Amino acid sequence: MANGGLAGFTLRELGLGARLGLSALLLVLLGGLAASGYHLVEHHQNRDEQPGVSLTDIQGAYHGVQSPALLLGALERGHPEGLAPAERTTLLTWLGGTRISEDYDSLELGDAAPAELLATRCLSCHSRAAVQGEHKDARVALEYWEDVARVAFSKRVEPVPLKILAASTHTHALSLATLSLVLGALLLATRFPALLRNGLCALAGLSLLADLAGWWLARGSPAWVVPIVVAGGVYATASALSLLLILLELWLPRRAA
Repeated sequence: MANGGLAGFTLRELGLGARLGLSALLLVLLGGLAASGYHLVEHHQNRDEQPGVSLTDIQGAYHGVQSPALLLGALERGHPEGLAPAERTTLLTWLGGTRISEDYDSLELGDAAPAELLATRCLSCHSRAAVQGEHKDARVALEYWEDVARVAFSKRVEPVPLKILAASTHTHALSLATLSLVLGALLLATRFPALLRNGLCALAGLSLLADLAGWWLARGSPAWVVPIVVAGGVYATASALSLLLILLELWLPRRAA
């Protein structure tokens, strides 16, 4: 029984019709895992107003986060490199203040007004024509106030409301735990080494528990955001490997008696 499935039974002993049906269902589940990954990216990305999913996006969903303005972040990272320290300080002070729109093109500031600095220092790469042409990698236009306003304001990303978190936990806990129980039972009825089968079952169960618990614990501390990401990745990997091993068991040649 150590290496031969449940009481010596393996899925390869099922009839052709059962193996075809199970294989189709397993392929549906693999497609569902892929769709879940795509949905995760689409659901969480751009919370920090930047493309792709980042830890900031996940932290915003489960804990909340102060998302700095894109323009502020770029200046703090030293972009553009040739900007004079005094000019960088002027722009950082402007973006960190409470009069961003009022002081954008202030007559009192003259040539030191943010609009003037952006025009002379940034428009060679960040004009509308440039970002649509030879400087597509710049992505952000800074030619007019309506362009600048999109990237000049920092904002607070609030976590999902408790009632939505509870509803999501209810749905995921029941459906994913049930799925994992089924996959675990099928995986145990394969020919693969007991260490592999038992290990994948343990990883799926423990990572799912850590992932769902992290959703709630992260509301109190952002330190739980990384465990959420790690646990979610481990669960998806363990589930995908289990599905593949079960599929292999269904179609590998029968073992010699």
